[in-house]
Amino acid sequence: MNKLGYIILIVLLASFRTIAQEADKEINWVSIEEAIELQKKNPKKIIMDVYTNWCGPCKMLDKNTFHNPDVVKYINKNYYAVKFNAEGNTDITYKDKTFSNPNFDPAKINRRNSAHEFTRFLKVRAYPTMVFFDEEGEYITPITGYLKPRQLELYLKLFKSNKHKEMDTQEKFNTYFKTFKPSFIE
Repeated sequence: MNKLGYIILIVLLASFRTIAQEADKEINWVSIEEAIELQKKNPKKIIMDVYTNWCGPCKMLDKNTFHNPDVVKYINKNYYAVKFNAEGNTDITYKDKTFSNPNFDPAKINRRNSAHEFTRFLKVRAYPTMVFFDEEGEYITPITGYLKPRQLELYLKLFKSNKHKEMDTQEKFNTYFKTFKPSFIE
């Protein structure tokens, strides 16, 4: 009976280890409301993936960039990650205001639909767009377009380090861009 107990224990431990390893391969996505609530206990910046169901580059970003092990690890450690369907039908509460999509058409769920009010509030005009927020949930800026892991790394580290606050000219950003040494594997 002892041998059977040990075998069961080993199988259980191996199962938990596999589950933990799988969890490390995924970004921990939460809603914007959850992210802002989490900031109260542990302040971190927020990265919001603003996507649509029909957007090809959005799907590429999710598959190629948001599943890259370096991106996953860095975002999970340093950010709260939010996925937001820019043409979805979910109510969003941000800064005590509720945003909805009153013109949402369920028949168009996988093709172009009405833009969500929160999408307009964020001034997102193209997909995919990643919107960054500071540790108090205040809007920093959007970054539009499909980015490979190393391209996203540049912005993740820029906002994490608050270097964006020093960049009041294009020349300062260009210097940062030219001297940036990426470490993410593509």
